[in-house]
Amino acid sequence: MDKKKVLLIVNPCSGKNKSRQGTFDIVDRFSSADYDFIIKTTTCQGDATNIVKNCIDDCDMVVCCGGDGTFNETINGVMQLPRRVPVGYIPAGSTNDLANTIGLPLGIGLATDAIIDGHKNSYDIGLFNNRFFTYIASFGAAAFLSYSTSQRLKNIFGHSAYIINGFLLHLPQTFKSIKPVHAKIEYDGGVIEDDFSFGSISNSTSVAGVFKFAKDDVKLDDGKFEVLLVRKVKGMVDAFGLLDQVKKMNYDGDKVIYFKTSTIKITFDNPVDWTLDGEYGGAPEEVYFSVLNRAIDIFTPENEMFLGNKIDIPVFDVADANSEEAKQEDTISRFSRFKRRKKEEHEEKAEEETAEAPAEEINNENNNETE
Repeated sequence: MDKKKVLLIVNPCSGKNKSRQGTFDIVDRFSSADYDFIIKTTTCQGDATNIVKNCIDDCDMVVCCGGDGTFNETINGVMQLPRRVPVGYIPAGSTNDLANTIGLPLGIGLATDAIIDGHKNSYDIGLFNNRFFTYIASFGAAAFLSYSTSQRLKNIFGHSAYIINGFLLHLPQTFKSIKPVHAKIEYDGGVIEDDFSFGSISNSTSVAGVFKFAKDDVKLDDGKFEVLLVRKVKGMVDAFGLLDQVKKMNYDGDKVIYFKTSTIKITFDNPVDWTLDGEYGGAPEEVYFSVLNRAIDIFTPENEMFLGNKIDIPVFDVADANSEEAKQEDTISRFSRFKRRKKEEHEEKAEEETAEAPAEEINNENNNETE
């Protein structure tokens, strides 16, 4: 029987250099399980994506060891392959929000063993215009902290580095990011237009460790985003009231809006900065989102976060796209298809309700017309 071959990508700077220190343990465990492997280390932003595209030949899987940003880059590489290999994730970052959501053990040795165990789940991937993200895209209040906090600061202080960066090093920018932005939001269920202080589109049980969602309401392969919007915060009293709502998970639909959708289009009056999985996502005025249902297989322990059933949602095949423009056009056209389908469903429902109207009501209407 041929040995399985692993492409192992290590970000040596992640999480107080935990990944660098744990590489020997990872290699030892894969070797003991009779795997062959290639080891590559990242040296700059975007490196993991290029490593996947250039080094995946003859490998049965790709495993990355680093933070959520490293995982994001790895997924962006896998999504551009003609053959999407399974993905293993060994979390070694400062926050590891994604690992907590999908139930991965945080110890490097235990996470490696979970991959060797071989259990996989199919996982939804998000498409943000022509870029992929794995669990969250956000704008507004302090969203910039994820990508503006230096790796050196994170290595020294861990998760506290984000607070230090926001309130000691970049206080003016932190307050500026709280300023609301006007947005028109079109999604499967309707349209919302207002001023928002924060917004997130996620596939996760929490947003920034602050907003929490009920675990039984979030499934990582259901073809749906969890969308959270915070309307304009007016002063400290409003902010304290909001914090109380968040603590109680009281997303009332007024100050804090929460819904699920497969597609969403957001249009701003001016360019707005976005964060994708903790990295800078650009500043577009118009953004199209869509879910790529069960786009990849990821090694995880068995857990209730996955439904395990295929959802009938069109899958965007990057291998068939010839350009960035083609990907953008496909995203927009798929959004239009969803909107058209929803409109047709609404019209069909209205026709059925009319057809099923009791005969007595119809007779009453006829009598009224006669009179």
